[in-house]
Amino acid sequence: MTEPILSVRDLEIAYRTGRKESVTAVTGVDLDLYEGQSLALVGESGCGKTTLGLGLLRLLPGPGRITSGSLVYRLKDGTRADLLTMGKEPLRRFRWNEAAMVFQGAMNAFNPVIRIVDHFADTLRDHSGGKRWTKQAVERRAGELLEAVRLDPDRVLPSFPHELSGGMKQRALIALAIALNPQVLVLDEPTTALDLLTQRQIVQQLHELRRQFGFTMVFITHDLGLAAELADRVATMYAGRIIETGSARDIFHAPKHPYTAGLINAVMPVKDAVPASGATPRLESIPGYPPSLKAMPDGCAFHPRCAFATEECKAAPVALEVLAERPDGMTHAAACLHHDRVRLERKTAGGQAASAEKEPTNV
Repeated sequence: MTEPILSVRDLEIAYRTGRKESVTAVTGVDLDLYEGQSLALVGESGCGKTTLGLGLLRLLPGPGRITSGSLVYRLKDGTRADLLTMGKEPLRRFRWNEAAMVFQGAMNAFNPVIRIVDHFADTLRDHSGGKRWTKQAVERRAGELLEAVRLDPDRVLPSFPHELSGGMKQRALIALAIALNPQVLVLDEPTTALDLLTQRQIVQQLHELRRQFGFTMVFITHDLGLAAELADRVATMYAGRIIETGSARDIFHAPKHPYTAGLINAVMPVKDAVPASGATPRLESIPGYPPSLKAMPDGCAFHPRCAFATEECKAAPVALEVLAERPDGMTHAAACLHHDRVRLERKTAGGQAASAEKEPTNV
């Protein structure tokens, strides 16, 4: 593979909870993302996905701060820059131009008192590195992007955010995020609170936009079906750590961490993963709850909920271990001492094993 477009090493993020107290929300994250790839961050609520996504652009809210590590981007001009040492003005130019984010909840992402066209004008003029944008140029660029996400510019540009539906706001927000052709696009739950038909439209448009604009994508989701459809790579997070990472095919066909396997067993498969007998697989939830970040268990954080846990799992945190490498250079790694025992096996309502005859292409 070529040089990564994003390289994260030993990243740690904490939130202040008092004058002298803080809670570590993300720890020990190592990640390389290559040009054109699509990475899904998956896991239960509270596992650190959104915190990591915000940290990748240094957009953490006030109490949050990156306490250690490195966060290096390869910029459009080929140079490399560590976001953690970047000054305020260079960082402002970096955002939206080099990397942009689609925030969760498009309902609240827009300023409610200005029109959609003014959002485009502010973004283009403030983050394009000094380029002058006339009113006509703003409207032309905004119109092109809105058409790319299947919206009518004449209808949307003069509108206030409350005059648009939820799906229209989400698509307008995606158009706004790619206004300056960023290399990296971070999307936080891009289909949350949308109906199934609108979700399908958003997914199709993200496929088309990636082909058209060629951006690298990091998206945060609890929807494993969305991850299976959009991602080239998947990283599973638990209690602030990445505990498994690999290609989407490896993760969904042969997970090596019991938590990842538990997440997959908790959702209904599509037809390619249903056995030929037609028996409906039984959904199985993961017992227990994620640990409190203020009182993390010793050793592997997942061991209180894990069927394979031993005393060795409680002794010390388990580091990610590379278990396999694909011909394209993509690795499959898991932080589990018993990865060789993990099997993805579904059972039917009657209790019989229901493994698929075909390799699943989705979950």
